[in-house]
Amino acid sequence: MSSNNSQKIWETVPQKGFFGHPKGLFTLFFTEFWERFSYYGMRAILLFYMYYEVTRGGLGLDKATALSIMSIYGSLVYMSGIIGGWIADRLIGTQKAVFYGGILIMLGHIALAIPGNVPFFFVSMVLIVLGTGLLKPNVSSVVGDIYSPEDRRRDSGFSIFYMGINLGAFIAPFIVGEVGMKVNFHLGFSIAAVGMFIGLVVFMVTRKKNLGQAGLEVPNPLTAEEKKAYTKWAIIIGAALAILIAVTISTGILTFDSFVAFIAILGIIIPTVYFVVMYRSPKTSKAERSHVLAYIPLFIASVMFWSIQEQGATILATYADTRTDLTVGNYEISPAWFQSANPLFIIALAPVFAWLWVKLGNKNPSIPKKFSLGILFAGLSFLVILIPGYFAGEDALVSPIWLVLSYLIVVLGELCLSPVGLSATTKLAPKAFSAQTMSLWFLSNSAAQAINAQIVKFYTPETENIYFGTIGAVAIILAILLFVISPRIEKFMTDVN
Repeated sequence: MSSNNSQKIWETVPQKGFFGHPKGLFTLFFTEFWERFSYYGMRAILLFYMYYEVTRGGLGLDKATALSIMSIYGSLVYMSGIIGGWIADRLIGTQKAVFYGGILIMLGHIALAIPGNVPFFFVSMVLIVLGTGLLKPNVSSVVGDIYSPEDRRRDSGFSIFYMGINLGAFIAPFIVGEVGMKVNFHLGFSIAAVGMFIGLVVFMVTRKKNLGQAGLEVPNPLTAEEKKAYTKWAIIIGAALAILIAVTISTGILTFDSFVAFIAILGIIIPTVYFVVMYRSPKTSKAERSHVLAYIPLFIASVMFWSIQEQGATILATYADTRTDLTVGNYEISPAWFQSANPLFIIALAPVFAWLWVKLGNKNPSIPKKFSLGILFAGLSFLVILIPGYFAGEDALVSPIWLVLSYLIVVLGELCLSPVGLSATTKLAPKAFSAQTMSLWFLSNSAAQAINAQIVKFYTPETENIYFGTIGAVAIILAILLFVISPRIEKFMTDVN
């Protein structure tokens, strides 16, 4: 997309109307609010649904297996964003990708809502993975399209958008979690499906008036010859994969453990290939190549951060269920409620950080330094959670305050890294790879969770302190290293700040 086309696009978006931001931010805010409501509502009860006994309405899977499935599922959700970004960049544009993605997500939640067994569970996972891959990276790309490149409201706008994401994530565990844990898991999943339906309605009703031309253009469309070639190779690769899967399953080569290892390898290989392709592409200018080089250490830092943050839905969720005293007076709170702690703190603190970045102006810490702060807080959050176990022992129930404190600290890191990373991605992305670079940003989360699928196997009550301590210490060391090399990264960022 040329700079002239980019300017023409954002000029079609009403620039005032939502907290001093473009009107399109309203549409994207509430679309993502309901999508996150459905996703995080489902996720708040999914782990428990997997490892609770059949007599309690669950699938009765082994707990370690459930933890790995949860991580691999999260990895595939974000990995599919690469496909979603490519489809948007080269076939249908970001607006259509958001809409079709929402439909698939809704169908996935409906599949979960049908009382059944493990096959129903995996069908729903496939639908949600594909749908989120279409919607998640592309809705964020449209946010970037509604601002001019020089608009100083951009970082603040992404922070507001990020607050909408977390408002949906905050409410969902209280509604979906309460119904799913105390009434019926499938009824909880039904509520998640309704949430996605509402998000689709909001998007369809308001997009023409509020978004203008943002997201309608296909930045790098396929030629007729390319369409024929890609169709041919898609059929060949699809058939080859089907045969390979059938053979490896029947021979015992493809097992759950080998699949987890394969996804972990993909989580490293795919972003590496993308960085090489973007850097070497003739459509990438000299300045954009420099930006790609600057983006690589930020990507690595993001992987470290999300590796810790995403364990809030796996290891810390299990910690809430088995290691935390859930009795408050005469009432026993649901372990799913703790999934609201992270978004609650983001809702409370996101406006503060949005105001802070604007207030600091030219005194703002650079993007790499904000990333180093993010990793530092993530590491500290794991060091904090090992304290109660160290003093109380592996068999004692600990105060929920420690768990809440850990979520609070990692949120401080998230607000330094995640909205800033979204904004930096739209600034550093080569024009010909705009949506795909946003997909690459989400792939850092995918890589983190693919790695987590291997790491979570080492967590037991006996290894708890070593587990939290080692991961926390590694994060802090990486934060210090990133801070030291920040000036060098800033040189590669050239005109971006």
